[in-house]
Amino acid sequence: MKIGILGGGQLGRMLIQEALKYDDEFYTLDPASDAPCHNISYFTQGNFNDYETVLNFGKDKDVVTIEIEHVNAEALAELENQGVKVVPNSQIIKTIQQKILQKKFYQKHEIPSPEFEVMDGSSDEIKMSLPFVQKMNTGGYDGKGVQVIRTNEDMKNLWLQDSVLEKLVDIDKELSIIVAKNENGETKAFPVTEMVADPKLNLLDFNVCPVDDLSEDVENQINVIASKFLSAVDSPGLFAIELFLDKEGKVWVNETAPRLHNSGHQSQEGNANSQFEQMYRVVKNFPLADTDAIVYSGMLNLVGAEGHAGKVIYEGMDEVLKMPETYVHLYGKTETKPGRKMGHINVLADSREELMEKLVKVKEMVRVIAE
Repeated sequence: MKIGILGGGQLGRMLIQEALKYDDEFYTLDPASDAPCHNISYFTQGNFNDYETVLNFGKDKDVVTIEIEHVNAEALAELENQGVKVVPNSQIIKTIQQKILQKKFYQKHEIPSPEFEVMDGSSDEIKMSLPFVQKMNTGGYDGKGVQVIRTNEDMKNLWLQDSVLEKLVDIDKELSIIVAKNENGETKAFPVTEMVADPKLNLLDFNVCPVDDLSEDVENQINVIASKFLSAVDSPGLFAIELFLDKEGKVWVNETAPRLHNSGHQSQEGNANSQFEQMYRVVKNFPLADTDAIVYSGMLNLVGAEGHAGKVIYEGMDEVLKMPETYVHLYGKTETKPGRKMGHINVLADSREELMEKLVKVKEMVRVIAE
């Protein structure tokens, strides 16, 4: 089967790495000539936001999927009209890539998400009381296109463009659940993961799975959200639902990614099957894989150090490679810059305490620097 992927980044790379044990041809489209997928797929350099480029790329494929949501959804809709299978379908990609449509989707399907109002480029009519979060309607990811407005003084930083203003949640934990649905309607969820963020970069620092201190009530809330979401999504796909647990014990949907996600990387060694295996099975409409957690697992991102830009060096990697049940995944990016995701390290342990100790130890040992 000819499988086309819009985006040639690390998520596509790890999907292809997992799927090489099967018999398919993988084609990728990315604007960067040295994208992580360029040397492990039939690679086309091009803009996945350009209508004609996406149309030409996809028209001879059996199925087209994505590893980034900021793609030309109109071209994907036209490919569907021409009989090309698109996973997830163009409609849900279009809904999720626009924060306004995404919030209205949750509202329509009674999926709990923080109170919001839509701002259409002017601050005159804002009714939302401070503090609130502003999320740009399109283009945001990894904390980009998101800012917190806490005071009247902060109001001068307001982006005067289409965006969602969202009531600030008093967060106790940031959680994620990755769910999958195939064309036959079969669904599966991975165990809930807790995300621990780097406050400076606003990037995921560690994630930890399973989360063993959730109450039965919180687990039930998450299960209801996952079930409602999968019922409402009229599409096969793999979706990462990012959640807030507030200080009152209520669970809210922050946002959803219609693709593989950073919060599922620890599944590569920590679960019976990884999110990448699951995504492959969704694309092929195979029976979905067992997602059970085998042990405690966690992940930390390898991110370019401050003040370092250029040819990458992974300092301290020899020591990391001596550690038991520690697994290095590099993304094939030759150039580092501050805050750039260059790889990740997965760690396994028999308890949460042991896992956190190992993650902190690994974080102290390794630095991503430039020559």
